[in-house]
This record gives sequence, C-alpha cells and structure tokens, in this order.
Amino acid sequence: MNNKEIYKRIAGLVKPHAVKLIFALLFSVVSVISSLFIPVLTGRAIDEMIGAGLVNFVGLTKILTLFLIMLLINGLSSWVMTLINNKVTFTIIRDLRKRLFEKIHTLPVSYIDSHGHGDLLSRMISDVERLSDGLLLGFSQLFVGVLTIVATLVFMLRINLWIALAVVVLTPVSLFAASFISRKTYKHFKKQAELQGGLTSFINETVGAVRLIKSFGAQDIEKEKFKEKNEEFSKANLKALFFSSMTNPVTRFVNGLVYATVAVLGAIVAIGGGISIGTLSCFLSYANQYTKPFNEISGVITEFQNAVACAGRIFTYLEAPDMKDTDAPMDDAVSFSGDIEIKDLCFSYDKTKKLLYDISFHVKPGSHIAIVGPTGCGKTTFINLLMRFYEPDGGKILYDGIASDSISKSTLRKNIGMVLQDTWLKSVSIADNIAYGRENVTREEIIEAAKKSHAHSFISRLEKGYDTIVSPDGENLSAGQKQLICIARLMLSVPPILILDEATSSIDTRTEIRINRAFKALMEGRTSFIVAHRLSTIRNSDLILVMKDGNIIEQGTHTELTEKKGFYYSMLNS
Repeated sequence: MNNKEIYKRIAGLVKPHAVKLIFALLFSVVSVISSLFIPVLTGRAIDEMIGAGLVNFVGLTKILTLFLIMLLINGLSSWVMTLINNKVTFTIIRDLRKRLFEKIHTLPVSYIDSHGHGDLLSRMISDVERLSDGLLLGFSQLFVGVLTIVATLVFMLRINLWIALAVVVLTPVSLFAASFISRKTYKHFKKQAELQGGLTSFINETVGAVRLIKSFGAQDIEKEKFKEKNEEFSKANLKALFFSSMTNPVTRFVNGLVYATVAVLGAIVAIGGGISIGTLSCFLSYANQYTKPFNEISGVITEFQNAVACAGRIFTYLEAPDMKDTDAPMDDAVSFSGDIEIKDLCFSYDKTKKLLYDISFHVKPGSHIAIVGPTGCGKTTFINLLMRFYEPDGGKILYDGIASDSISKSTLRKNIGMVLQDTWLKSVSIADNIAYGRENVTREEIIEAAKKSHAHSFISRLEKGYDTIVSPDGENLSAGQKQLICIARLMLSVPPILILDEATSSIDTRTEIRINRAFKALMEGRTSFIVAHRLSTIRNSDLILVMKDGNIIEQGTHTELTEKKGFYYSMLNS
C-alpha cells in the first residue's frame, strides 16, 4: 500500500470527527491569537517604564490587567482544544481496535495459519499505539504550530516589514531540512515496524513452547536466534532514531540564526529611532514564537512518518479478503438430517503439490464413518473442508443435497459438533468453558453434560468446582482434563453431525473406555466422522475410509477391509 493510499485511509478515519476538529481548530486560533497579544502587552509595559521615576503606573496597571485576561483566555482555550483532540484521537483508536478485533473473526483460517500470531498481535497493539501517538501529535501540535507561524508572521509584518522579510527568507532553510530528514526517516521506520512484528512473533512462539525448548536443552539455540533478530531490529531502530534525532538540532540551528538576525536588525532599526525598545522586545519574542513551532512540527513529522508506516501495516491487515460465504444464507434454525455426499473433492495448501484429490463417497444419515491413515495423509485437512475452514479447489461437498458453498458458515457449523485433538479453553470458569457458544444454559445442564463426559468427578474435587478459573493456556489442568471439558462442551448440545478428531488422545485407557460408551450413545442416530490412530476405536464403524497420500485407497467395514488384506490390514497388523 503506497503512502497516498495510506493518507487517504487515515483521512477516512478522521472524517467522521470533522465537526469536533473544527471546534478544536477554532479554540487553537483563540489560543494562538491570545498568546501573540502577550508580547505586544509586554512591549507596551516596557515602554511605560521610561526610566527611574518615569513609570506610568496607571497605564502599567491597565496593561497588566489585560495581560492576566489574555493568560486566562490562552490557558482555557488550550485546555479545551487538548480535551477535544484527545477525545477524537482515542475514539478513532478505540473504533480501529474494534475493527481489528472483529476482522479476526471474518478472516479465513488460511490467513491466520499463514501469518505469525505475534505479527498479528503487533499490528493490533504496537502499531495502533504508534498511530495513536502520531494522530495526537498531529491534532495538538500541528494545528497550533502552523497557526502560530502564520499569525506571528502577520504580526511581525505589521510591526516592521524589512525585519519580517528577513525572517521569511530564512524560513525555507528550516522547511527544507525537515523535509529532507523526514523522507530519509520513513523507510527506516517502515522497516523497524516490520522487524518488530517479526520479533514479537518469535517471542510469542518461544513463550508458548518454553517447556519444549527446555526439555530439548535448546535454550542456547533460541537465545542465538533471538540475538540475531534483536540485533537486526536494533540496527533498524538505531538508523530510524539517528535520522529522526537530526531534525531537532538542525531546526534549532536555523531558529538561532533567525533570532540572531532579528536581534541585530532590530537593534540597528531601534538605534535609528525606527522602533522603540518595547517594540524590539516584542519582535524578539515573536522571533522565538515563530521559530519554536518549526521544532515541534519537525518532531510531529518524524513521529507521523512512524505512524504512517504502522498505519500501512494496519490497513493491509484490514484489507485482507474476508472468508467467502454464501450470498443467500439459510435460516440458522435449519437442521440437517446428516446425509453427506462428497463428489470429486480436490484440495492442497501449496497449489504446486497435490494433497487431497478425486475423493468421492456418500454417507447416509446416522452412519458412523471412520477415517484412518498414516500421518500427513490428509485426514485433518478433510475435516477442515467439511467445516469450511478451507474451501475446496475442486469438486463439491453436499449436505442433504445442498452444496456447502450454498450454505452459510454459521448454519453449517451449528449443525456440526467437533472435538479436536488440540484443546482450546478460555481464561474463564470451567462452567463458562463448557457453556461456551450457548445461551441461557443452566448450571444443572452444565453438570449433566460434565457427568456424561466423565468430567464431573475431577471438577468436583477442585477447590472452587465449576467456578474454578482456567489459567491462560489451561496450565492448571492436565491435558486429559482439558480434553474432557471440551467433550462436555459437545455433550451440552448435540448437533446432527459429529466430528471426533483424535478426541480421546489425551485420556487414559480406562476413562477412554467409559467415554467411548458415552460417545456410542451420543452418536446414536447421528452422522459421525471419527479420526483415530488407534484402530480399536473404529472397528464398529459403518464405513472405514482408508487414506494414503491424499486419496481414499480403500473403503468398507472392518470385516471387509480385513478380508481384502490390503493397506488397512497391514496397518491393523502393525
């Protein structure tokens, strides 16, 4: 995404708050004008004190009164302007974070799988914070800075044309320096944001796999990898900081040059009687006020370059294509009978390599289908296609004679219940985890579901029972206990189609026998797909699909396949 497009998108974020920003601009005008009257009043006050015994106290009192009024107006208008700018910025960032979080739920699973989770977190947290800083500085300092420059120049021109023109001639030097440095800075800030995303992703993965790293004694390897990534990020960070830190000294040098020019020219004009000492004092104050915003604006430009680089990453994420869904979704209340037909199904993650191809079979309602095969043959991928986590490259999946791409994902998934090998629990109570995705569920229904999955026993032994809070990643529960809670979640509301992908892989043999009995009752009259490595769990299936190298090479009952003495038979013997 090019800079022009990024600026356009930022403008789109700001547009709904245009009225508030206009009010902020008006208050900034009041703040600037009142601040510019203060040097005028200071100059007049100096002129009222001609010498010893020659002080006009009456005139001085009036000037000081006006001075205090201007200070109050300046302070009040600055406060209101800052309040509006902060509110606008934080509202924009709040809404942007909401959009970013909602985007996660509309992205296809393939996008999430192909991007580092740490990089996505970096876009949603670090990049948003930097955009927030850039917008806030832009609203608060850029408005006031530009207005101060323009208004101060007008005031100086009214006082003395030639001194003001000398200031104007020196101004482009500061602008050129700031512009040159900002162009150099942007590319380094862009690279810095990208490397930070990669570093965050690496740290996120390391924290998640800390037990694995320690068990293999790979701490030194991971430290070395981190050192390389951290060093690369530090170098990019240093380059960005080097160029951005040049801005302030360069503009300060130009500002000092402007001040010195005003002082010398003003003194020459004052000696010749062209202006009073008070007016010279006023002019010097204006010279300071005129040059100060250039420092601030240059800082804002540098920060904004960083914000734009981060905004580009944010907008690229928001522009990622959403998952496909049907244009005419079915009613969510529709319930399938469980009739499923697969016709010439083809799919691969890498389109240059075949994974699943030419898969065809028909499943009658209430049938129990087992899917077996060696690791990497495509069993879980096939399940992902049934759930529409991925879309097939060719062929069709028909539910009750209706193509899956003609059924809304919400309708489809409400008719399919899943228990996967990988457990997923939220950091809430066990009761809330069991009731996840269901509304108006009573505690009695939750307990009944836990009893069916044989989870009630261990939950009751916990100090807070069903109100026990699951720690992040479920660290306060064993793998088997987490699996039982996931099974209880399915037991709570059983849809017409079930998918059990290694559902009992983390459970001891005795509990597995009891759960299989519960599953048997659960699957009665429901179409069920069972993915398992342990062949003992699938002997009684109505149909066994044997997969190898992405295709179904054998299908039939356990007895039929055993009699064929083919691949299934060799797996059974091994």
